[in-house]
Amino acid sequence: MTDTAAPSTVAQALAAAMALGIDRLDVQLLLLHALGRPVNDRAWLLAHDTDPFPGEAWPALARQLSRRKAGEPVAYLLGEKEFHGLQLQVDARVLVPRPDTETLVEWALQCLDGRLAPRVLDLGTGSGAIALALQHARPDAQVDAVDASADALAVARANAQRLGLPVRFTESSWLDGAESGYAVIASNPPYIAAGDPHLPALRHEPTRALVAGADGLDDIRQIVRDAPAHLADGGWLLLEHGHDQADAVRQLLAARGFAEVQSRDDLAGIARCSGGIWRTVK
Repeated sequence: MTDTAAPSTVAQALAAAMALGIDRLDVQLLLLHALGRPVNDRAWLLAHDTDPFPGEAWPALARQLSRRKAGEPVAYLLGEKEFHGLQLQVDARVLVPRPDTETLVEWALQCLDGRLAPRVLDLGTGSGAIALALQHARPDAQVDAVDASADALAVARANAQRLGLPVRFTESSWLDGAESGYAVIASNPPYIAAGDPHLPALRHEPTRALVAGADGLDDIRQIVRDAPAHLADGGWLLLEHGHDQADAVRQLLAARGFAEVQSRDDLAGIARCSGGIWRTVK
C-alpha cells in the first residue's frame, strides 16, 4: 500500500483506508495520529474532510494501516490507550488495557470507600492500568503493584512517572514476597485456556499475560489460595476472569473460605469480575 499514490484530501485518505476493510474508528484514530491531531478529535475529520492531505504523511500512515490489517492492536500503533481517564503508554510488552477492566477498578474503589489511607495490591499489573487508576482516584492510598515481567514493569514505571503517581512496583510472581494487611488485592490475571480458539486473534499481545493452563484458571487458583495471608481482616480479593468463568471462580473463592462471594458485570452485562471478603474471625 505504501506504493499507492497519496490521496489529495483528508476525505480521500479516509476512503482509501476504509477500502482495506479496517474498522472505521480505527481508521479515524490512525488518520488523526498521522496528521498530528489529538486522537479523540474525530469531529475535526468531518469539519476538514476537504483539506489537502499532506503527501509526506501517507507512507507512514499506509504502513500503520497494513499493520492494523494484519491484526496488530491500534493501541500499539498509536503507542497509547485511555483507561479510567488516564492516558497510558502501551506497546507489545504489555496487554492493551480493556474498558471492561474498569469494572474491576470501580469495584475496588467501592471496597475502599470509607477506609482511611488503605493499602492496595495489584497483581500482574502490566501497563500499570489498575494500580495507576486506583492511585489516581485515591491519592491517600498506598498502592503496590507486581509483575513477573521486567519488560512490563518498565512500561508501568514509565507511566507512573509521567503521570506523577507514586505506585510502588516490584518484580515478583504473584504473591511471592508480598506484604500483608491489604484492604484490597485486585488482579486481571491470565485466564485464557491454552487451546482457546480466540488466541490467534491475540497473537500480537504477550502470551504469558493471556494463557493460564488447560482451563485458564491456573493463576486464579494460585491467587485465591495465597491471598488470605496478605489481606487485612475484612479485606477483599477481586479478580477479573473470562466471560464463562464466573461460576468456577466463585466456587474457588467459597471453597477457600471467602465470604460474600459475588460477581460484577462488565459493560456488556457479562459477569466479568468475581470476588469475596476475607475475615480472620469466622
